[in-house]
Amino acid sequence: MRPSSVVAVFALCAAGALHAETVDRMVLSRGGVVLEVSAPASGIVRIRMGREKLPEDASWAVPAATRNARLPMKVTRNGDTVQVAAADIGARIDLRTLRTDVLDGGGKLLLADLAGRNAISPLGGFRMRGRMSGDDHIFGLGDKTGTFDRKGGAYTMWNSDTYKFTQATDPLYKTIPFFMTVSDRGQAYGMFLDNTWRTTFDFGKSERGVLSIRGEGGPVDYYVMAGPAPKDVLQQYAHLTGAAPLMPQWALGFQQSKWSYKSDAEVRAIAQRLRSERIPSDVIYMDIDYQDRSRPFTVNRTAFPDLRQLATELRGQGVRLVLITDPHIANAPGQGYAAYDSGAAQDVFLKLPGGRYYSGDVWPGAAVFPDFSRARARRWWGDLYAGFLDDGVAGFWNDMNEPSIFNVPSKTMPLDVVHRIESDDFAPRSTNHAEMHNVYGQLNSRATYEGLTRLQPDVRPFVLTRATYAGGQRYAATWTGDNVSSWQHLKMGVQQLVNLGLSGFSYSGNDVGGYAGERPSPELLTRWFQLGAFMPLFRAHAETGRSDQEPWVGDAAQVEIRRRFISERYRLMPYLYAAAEVNSRTGIPMLRPVFLNFPAVLANGDRLGGSEDQFMVGGDLLVAPSPTLESPGDYNVELPDKGWYDYWTGRRLDGKSQTVKPDIAQLPVYVRPGAIIPKQPLVQSTAFVPEGRLELHVYPGADCHGGLYGDDGVSLAFQRGSFLRQRIRCEESPSSLKILFEQREGSWKPWWNGLTLHIHGWSSATPPQARIAGTTLSASVEREQSAAVILAPDIASGTIEINPGAD
Repeated sequence: MRPSSVVAVFALCAAGALHAETVDRMVLSRGGVVLEVSAPASGIVRIRMGREKLPEDASWAVPAATRNARLPMKVTRNGDTVQVAAADIGARIDLRTLRTDVLDGGGKLLLADLAGRNAISPLGGFRMRGRMSGDDHIFGLGDKTGTFDRKGGAYTMWNSDTYKFTQATDPLYKTIPFFMTVSDRGQAYGMFLDNTWRTTFDFGKSERGVLSIRGEGGPVDYYVMAGPAPKDVLQQYAHLTGAAPLMPQWALGFQQSKWSYKSDAEVRAIAQRLRSERIPSDVIYMDIDYQDRSRPFTVNRTAFPDLRQLATELRGQGVRLVLITDPHIANAPGQGYAAYDSGAAQDVFLKLPGGRYYSGDVWPGAAVFPDFSRARARRWWGDLYAGFLDDGVAGFWNDMNEPSIFNVPSKTMPLDVVHRIESDDFAPRSTNHAEMHNVYGQLNSRATYEGLTRLQPDVRPFVLTRATYAGGQRYAATWTGDNVSSWQHLKMGVQQLVNLGLSGFSYSGNDVGGYAGERPSPELLTRWFQLGAFMPLFRAHAETGRSDQEPWVGDAAQVEIRRRFISERYRLMPYLYAAAEVNSRTGIPMLRPVFLNFPAVLANGDRLGGSEDQFMVGGDLLVAPSPTLESPGDYNVELPDKGWYDYWTGRRLDGKSQTVKPDIAQLPVYVRPGAIIPKQPLVQSTAFVPEGRLELHVYPGADCHGGLYGDDGVSLAFQRGSFLRQRIRCEESPSSLKILFEQREGSWKPWWNGLTLHIHGWSSATPPQARIAGTTLSASVEREQSAAVILAPDIASGTIEINPGAD
């Protein structure tokens, strides 16, 4: 039910004033084209256009409650121009052409001339054109390859199975038609086109200085987010399409996969080797070979006679099982295949125009496909997971859901396959695959997520999807697909993940070591594990027929480096988990480009001020791999400002420019001055509770702050108040340093029995004097880390005052 609204409707064939000065949406018409402008939230404007009538107000990406919320807009008219202004956003419309400029709250132009009545073709489809500023940089569109900055490129939105994709491959697996524009001054705005049909975005490739967006069909329905800072844009986009839910903490652990571990004995051996090698880990994946004849929702009982026993044994070692479940159901009537029989009984499979099931070849041979655009089909699909959950399986992997079809030139199903939309606030209707193709993977992962939520209502689901659409972050994590074992793919993969984070998908990763191609060299595999240790999703995976590339493969020196970096990730788990929790509330990604935290770098020259090869984890850690990863040459790291710290040594650095001599055993990581980083004792799995003290590493500097977040890591009890959230600040003066622990929120009881504070940058050889509430705390000096070390009790609220010790 829509709320009542005040609408300004103005037929442009007549002269006169508008009927209202304040409205919640503006509707204009000219030459058979209808334009609507509304503001669903502060800093966001929505523009829809249609021929003769507006397009259906429905979406797979933006929930109805968000779309139906409309802020009041003030309307003014000046000759042939109408201007509307809402909270921190506005638009200026030419009444003759319906060309619409989007303005920020101060009336400054953001996006010029994108829509107009000539944008919609009488024959179907649309083309919108607008001007771009010369100093703009463009990011987003998911995990597209090409250049990190999208400006000067053109990209197609069409989910595609792209085995061994390259830097020039387009389209790829995902359709996320959202981009953010950031100027050299750090001013940002975003645009999201809510259209599931095949579309193209051209950022000045065909016409210099011109943004061109084409669509083969579907609505002109787009949102512009005014920012003004890049983080503001991401929060506005998260308001529209949702932030990712807080994943189970084990999803942040190391995950080992391969196509395929082909027996329960092999899976047990992998788990045992991980533990015997002291390589922390949380997940083992099982690819298609655990199934009976590659049929989803079956188990090969010869190779895996007792899945429940296997899952139980692994849980005892702190390892969870994740199973692949592809959307192709074997076309096997009369063969006792339960997934087919139940789906046919409920009539949930896609059909051809004549009414027969569509059947395409995939892993099980001839296969039929669920129509996930129907709520009934999604519920049927979700219920199929009951047996696996009863057996103790922890998560699920939806692959091949572009959807991918073998033995056809298009690599997908025909565009005339019939979908029956019966879901959400869409009007029930039949449509074709041309409309539903790009959203098929998102709806597949949604069906999985909703099923797991129904079947285990107090357990956080984990779903991994290859294909998706905008808003899919509400249901699943993702990865970059079938990459290649090469230095180029390692570097390219980092930029793919950063752009995914800027597109709503914070939980993302790429196959560590590379999925396809030649076996990686020992150095490449080690570098991949080093960088993977700082990625949101840390999964090693490789295709069948290749030599092993698990972390223990190779000589002892390489294995030790990999072990050290995986272990460091587990020590950093409190920091990573806190960043994940922030993402779940704000949409700010865990993995970030440097400019997201420090926009000024954009004005500092080529390659985004030297930061294009770097990335940040949360707000405080900057990782700086070589710009030429395969080359051993020295390189310079330009830090955003002075006073940064070396993460590994704790030493405060002089100047902004650091010269790095590459060493396969090292990866440069730097800490923001003013950071407070929590770390924990090493555990071999997040299933094991750390013992002892929580470490707080304090790096004095301006804007000194950090935070703690904790909960049980697996349930939804945090939504009922069972969590711990605490902000920590530090204040520095010439004579003292104060560490201020603000009052905690939540009822969750922490595991730690005290705190160990490491105050980095401590130059004196004499331990400090440290007190809290009149009590003197034990203090010492750690010379190698240039740090004072203070032992404190757990502090729910209070201040530690630190003064130089007497010589």
